[in-house]
Amino acid sequence: MAALGWLTPRRRSATARSVLAGEASAEAARKSSQEQALSGEAEQQFPVHGDDKAAAFFDVDNTVMQGAALFHFGRGLYKRKFFETRDLARFTWQQAWFRLAGVEDPEHMQDAQNSALSIVKGHRVAELMTIGEEIYDEYMAERIWPGTRALAQAHLDAGQKVWLVTAAPVEIATVIARRLGLTGALGTVAESIDGVYTGKLVGEPLHGPAKAEAVRALATAEGLDLSRCAAYSDSHNDIPMLSLVGHPYAINPDAKLRKHARQFDWRLRDYRTARKAAKVGLPAAAGVGAVAGGTAAAIALHRRRR
Repeated sequence: MAALGWLTPRRRSATARSVLAGEASAEAARKSSQEQALSGEAEQQFPVHGDDKAAAFFDVDNTVMQGAALFHFGRGLYKRKFFETRDLARFTWQQAWFRLAGVEDPEHMQDAQNSALSIVKGHRVAELMTIGEEIYDEYMAERIWPGTRALAQAHLDAGQKVWLVTAAPVEIATVIARRLGLTGALGTVAESIDGVYTGKLVGEPLHGPAKAEAVRALATAEGLDLSRCAAYSDSHNDIPMLSLVGHPYAINPDAKLRKHARQFDWRLRDYRTARKAAKVGLPAAAGVGAVAGGTAAAIALHRRRR
């Protein structure tokens, strides 16, 4: 600091602040680099080994993909004039709730399922599958979490099968699985007769305990040892599925799942920015505002075109 003595007091003060800012920035950069190195070491502590009796099961919403797959599918159907603006508003509210709360709410999910069933009633399954491919490119591809995708790839590279397990319609889940190069998908099955949707479900939505039952049935059919399998989810609703396998992971976990995972020493990964898991409501508020604003703009545009 003695070298700054020739400067005026004001300029000396400004220069000193610049030096402090520079030193603080450098220290922050070093700390960040060290944390990344430690994070990389932590990732390497859990390698995936080849095992023909093992497979991996991934939840979709907020685990593999940011947001809800059904909502993104709804956006695509709205764009193709499958339903009216008032239905878009309902889909938007459901997505806003999902992002703000960070958890799956059974009532909202049931409402979303009912909405989707009424929308696709009378349409052909093949038509929806084709549209699903387009919607994946338009709305879903850019929302895949790279970290979760890498975990799935590690299982594939080890020669294991990787399945998606989701409450979303199995047609949507199948498209996502195929586009990610995964083995397949378990999802909610909508009834169809002669390739046309009836507007009813076969059984119930694949949610909560139903996911665990689906995984158990698939494991039996595939000859898998569940104690050697892995499962990944963000939601406490999937604790039954996670508890079924020998290697459960909490990915972008909600508060209840994070607490449960720590209690039972489950592995955790969080790929969200700003560590939303701790304060999910605050960072998500901006996203909710963006969604609400987008809906208002869509409604206004729709009215002007009438």
